[in-house]
Amino acid sequence: MKKKSNSSTILSVALLIAAIVLLVVTGHLNILLAIFMIGVVICFHEFGHFLIARLNGVTVKEFSLGLGPRLLSWKMLGTRWSLKLLPFGGSCLMLDDGELAAFEEEETEEDPEEESPKEEDGSSPEVEENADAGTSADEETIGKTKKAGLKEDPENGSFASKNVWQRISIIFAGPFFNFLLAFLLACIILGSIGYDPSEVRAVSDEVADQTGLEAGDIITSYQGHSIMTGRDLALYESLDGVPRTISITYERDGKSYSKTYDALFIQKYLCGISYTEYREGTIVPMTLEGVTGAAEEAGLKKGDIVVRFNGVEINTATDFRNYVEEHPIGEDPVEFVISRDGVEQTVRLTPKLTEEYQFGFDYNTNSRKKVGALGVIRYGVHEVGYWIKATVKSLGYMLRGKASRKDVGGAVRVVSEMSDVVEDSYKTDGAFYVFLNLINWAILLSANLGVMNLLPIPALDGGRLLFLFVEAIRGKKVNPKVEATVTMIGFMLLMILMIFILFNDISNVFGMILPR
Repeated sequence: MKKKSNSSTILSVALLIAAIVLLVVTGHLNILLAIFMIGVVICFHEFGHFLIARLNGVTVKEFSLGLGPRLLSWKMLGTRWSLKLLPFGGSCLMLDDGELAAFEEEETEEDPEEESPKEEDGSSPEVEENADAGTSADEETIGKTKKAGLKEDPENGSFASKNVWQRISIIFAGPFFNFLLAFLLACIILGSIGYDPSEVRAVSDEVADQTGLEAGDIITSYQGHSIMTGRDLALYESLDGVPRTISITYERDGKSYSKTYDALFIQKYLCGISYTEYREGTIVPMTLEGVTGAAEEAGLKKGDIVVRFNGVEINTATDFRNYVEEHPIGEDPVEFVISRDGVEQTVRLTPKLTEEYQFGFDYNTNSRKKVGALGVIRYGVHEVGYWIKATVKSLGYMLRGKASRKDVGGAVRVVSEMSDVVEDSYKTDGAFYVFLNLINWAILLSANLGVMNLLPIPALDGGRLLFLFVEAIRGKKVNPKVEATVTMIGFMLLMILMIFILFNDISNVFGMILPR
């Protein structure tokens, strides 16, 4: 059995190394970096559960990164550490009361002092805690466990043997560590390139007459919401829409002004594009940042660089705006010549008539401003809050039926988009900005994972916390059978959702045809 296990481990390691070498040789190191970053986020989540569990004297039977069959496995400090086949999950398996008797009585053929990698030969089923899904670790059942290798006393080492507040702290630790990771990574970005101040770039005459707003003013409040960065404004504008009446507060020369004004009502033909004008304070070629409506239908994509528009050469976004001001877009088709992966393509589209309310002023979302150590901490906390708020508001956007299937993405799409960002960043900005962009993605993913796991849904950490808070209020545990049944139903529904997201990712990333 031991020889077979060692052979299996050697084969698994060989396959893993071969896969890594293949990605590097074929020029897909960006995919490897994206998968690695996702692994870091998941590992940090699971480490939160692990650390607080051990501090509370809970026996952690296995800490694994990934799902499915083990590729690597070793025992250390009474815990089996595993690297598994599928990189989009993880687990922290804790000793459960239901396993205590078997744990105490079961014999093992393994040397209790041996720390080398082995496969367990028990036949009991394993249910893993998936960091993406948040399924609980203490409901796992593993066949054979080494009694001698554990530091904790088995009588008190089960998760269920701890008081309710200890169990709450263990479950909450996973999402909390995701928020902590997001904060630490945000501080790296802020210390390197600073934050994006909510500075006004340009103001329409109508809004300037109503408010006195000028270019260079700093927006500090919008509709009663505190504003610290340009992305705060962009979040409210994109997910809440622009109301008919707008209330803002802005600062100029140390003085604060509060104004309420009528939003601009616009009726115009739009191509459905947004674009990057600056990157880290430097003017760059006009690069498409958002593609919707007519542009999406015509085949334009995020990252396309606009070379010509209606036969006129476009070097920067300013060239495009100047042309459109002199030749307003109407109902007639327009022609883009774009550069995609170094190859020029011509795309014709018919603009769509759009009616909407607008702020009436442009604001900064790209240019950054350096801050000191205290500023890094302050804006680091804000960055975490921003992504938490963005995740919650995005969920509300979806629940209101405003998101389509193409707006929903999972692990495959995340890897695809992250790898695209890595590739584009390396071509345009160099290795340092590849590093910063990966960190920015990790902040988004970590905050998103923390929020999603706190949702009060069975099979997520939030579902576990809900039962534990009910227990704390009632003073006694919820019926284990009821909790297990509800959790299992939630887990099954979650698996169905994950399968849908997987096929949706395949559709969006690889172009399969699925109903929208």
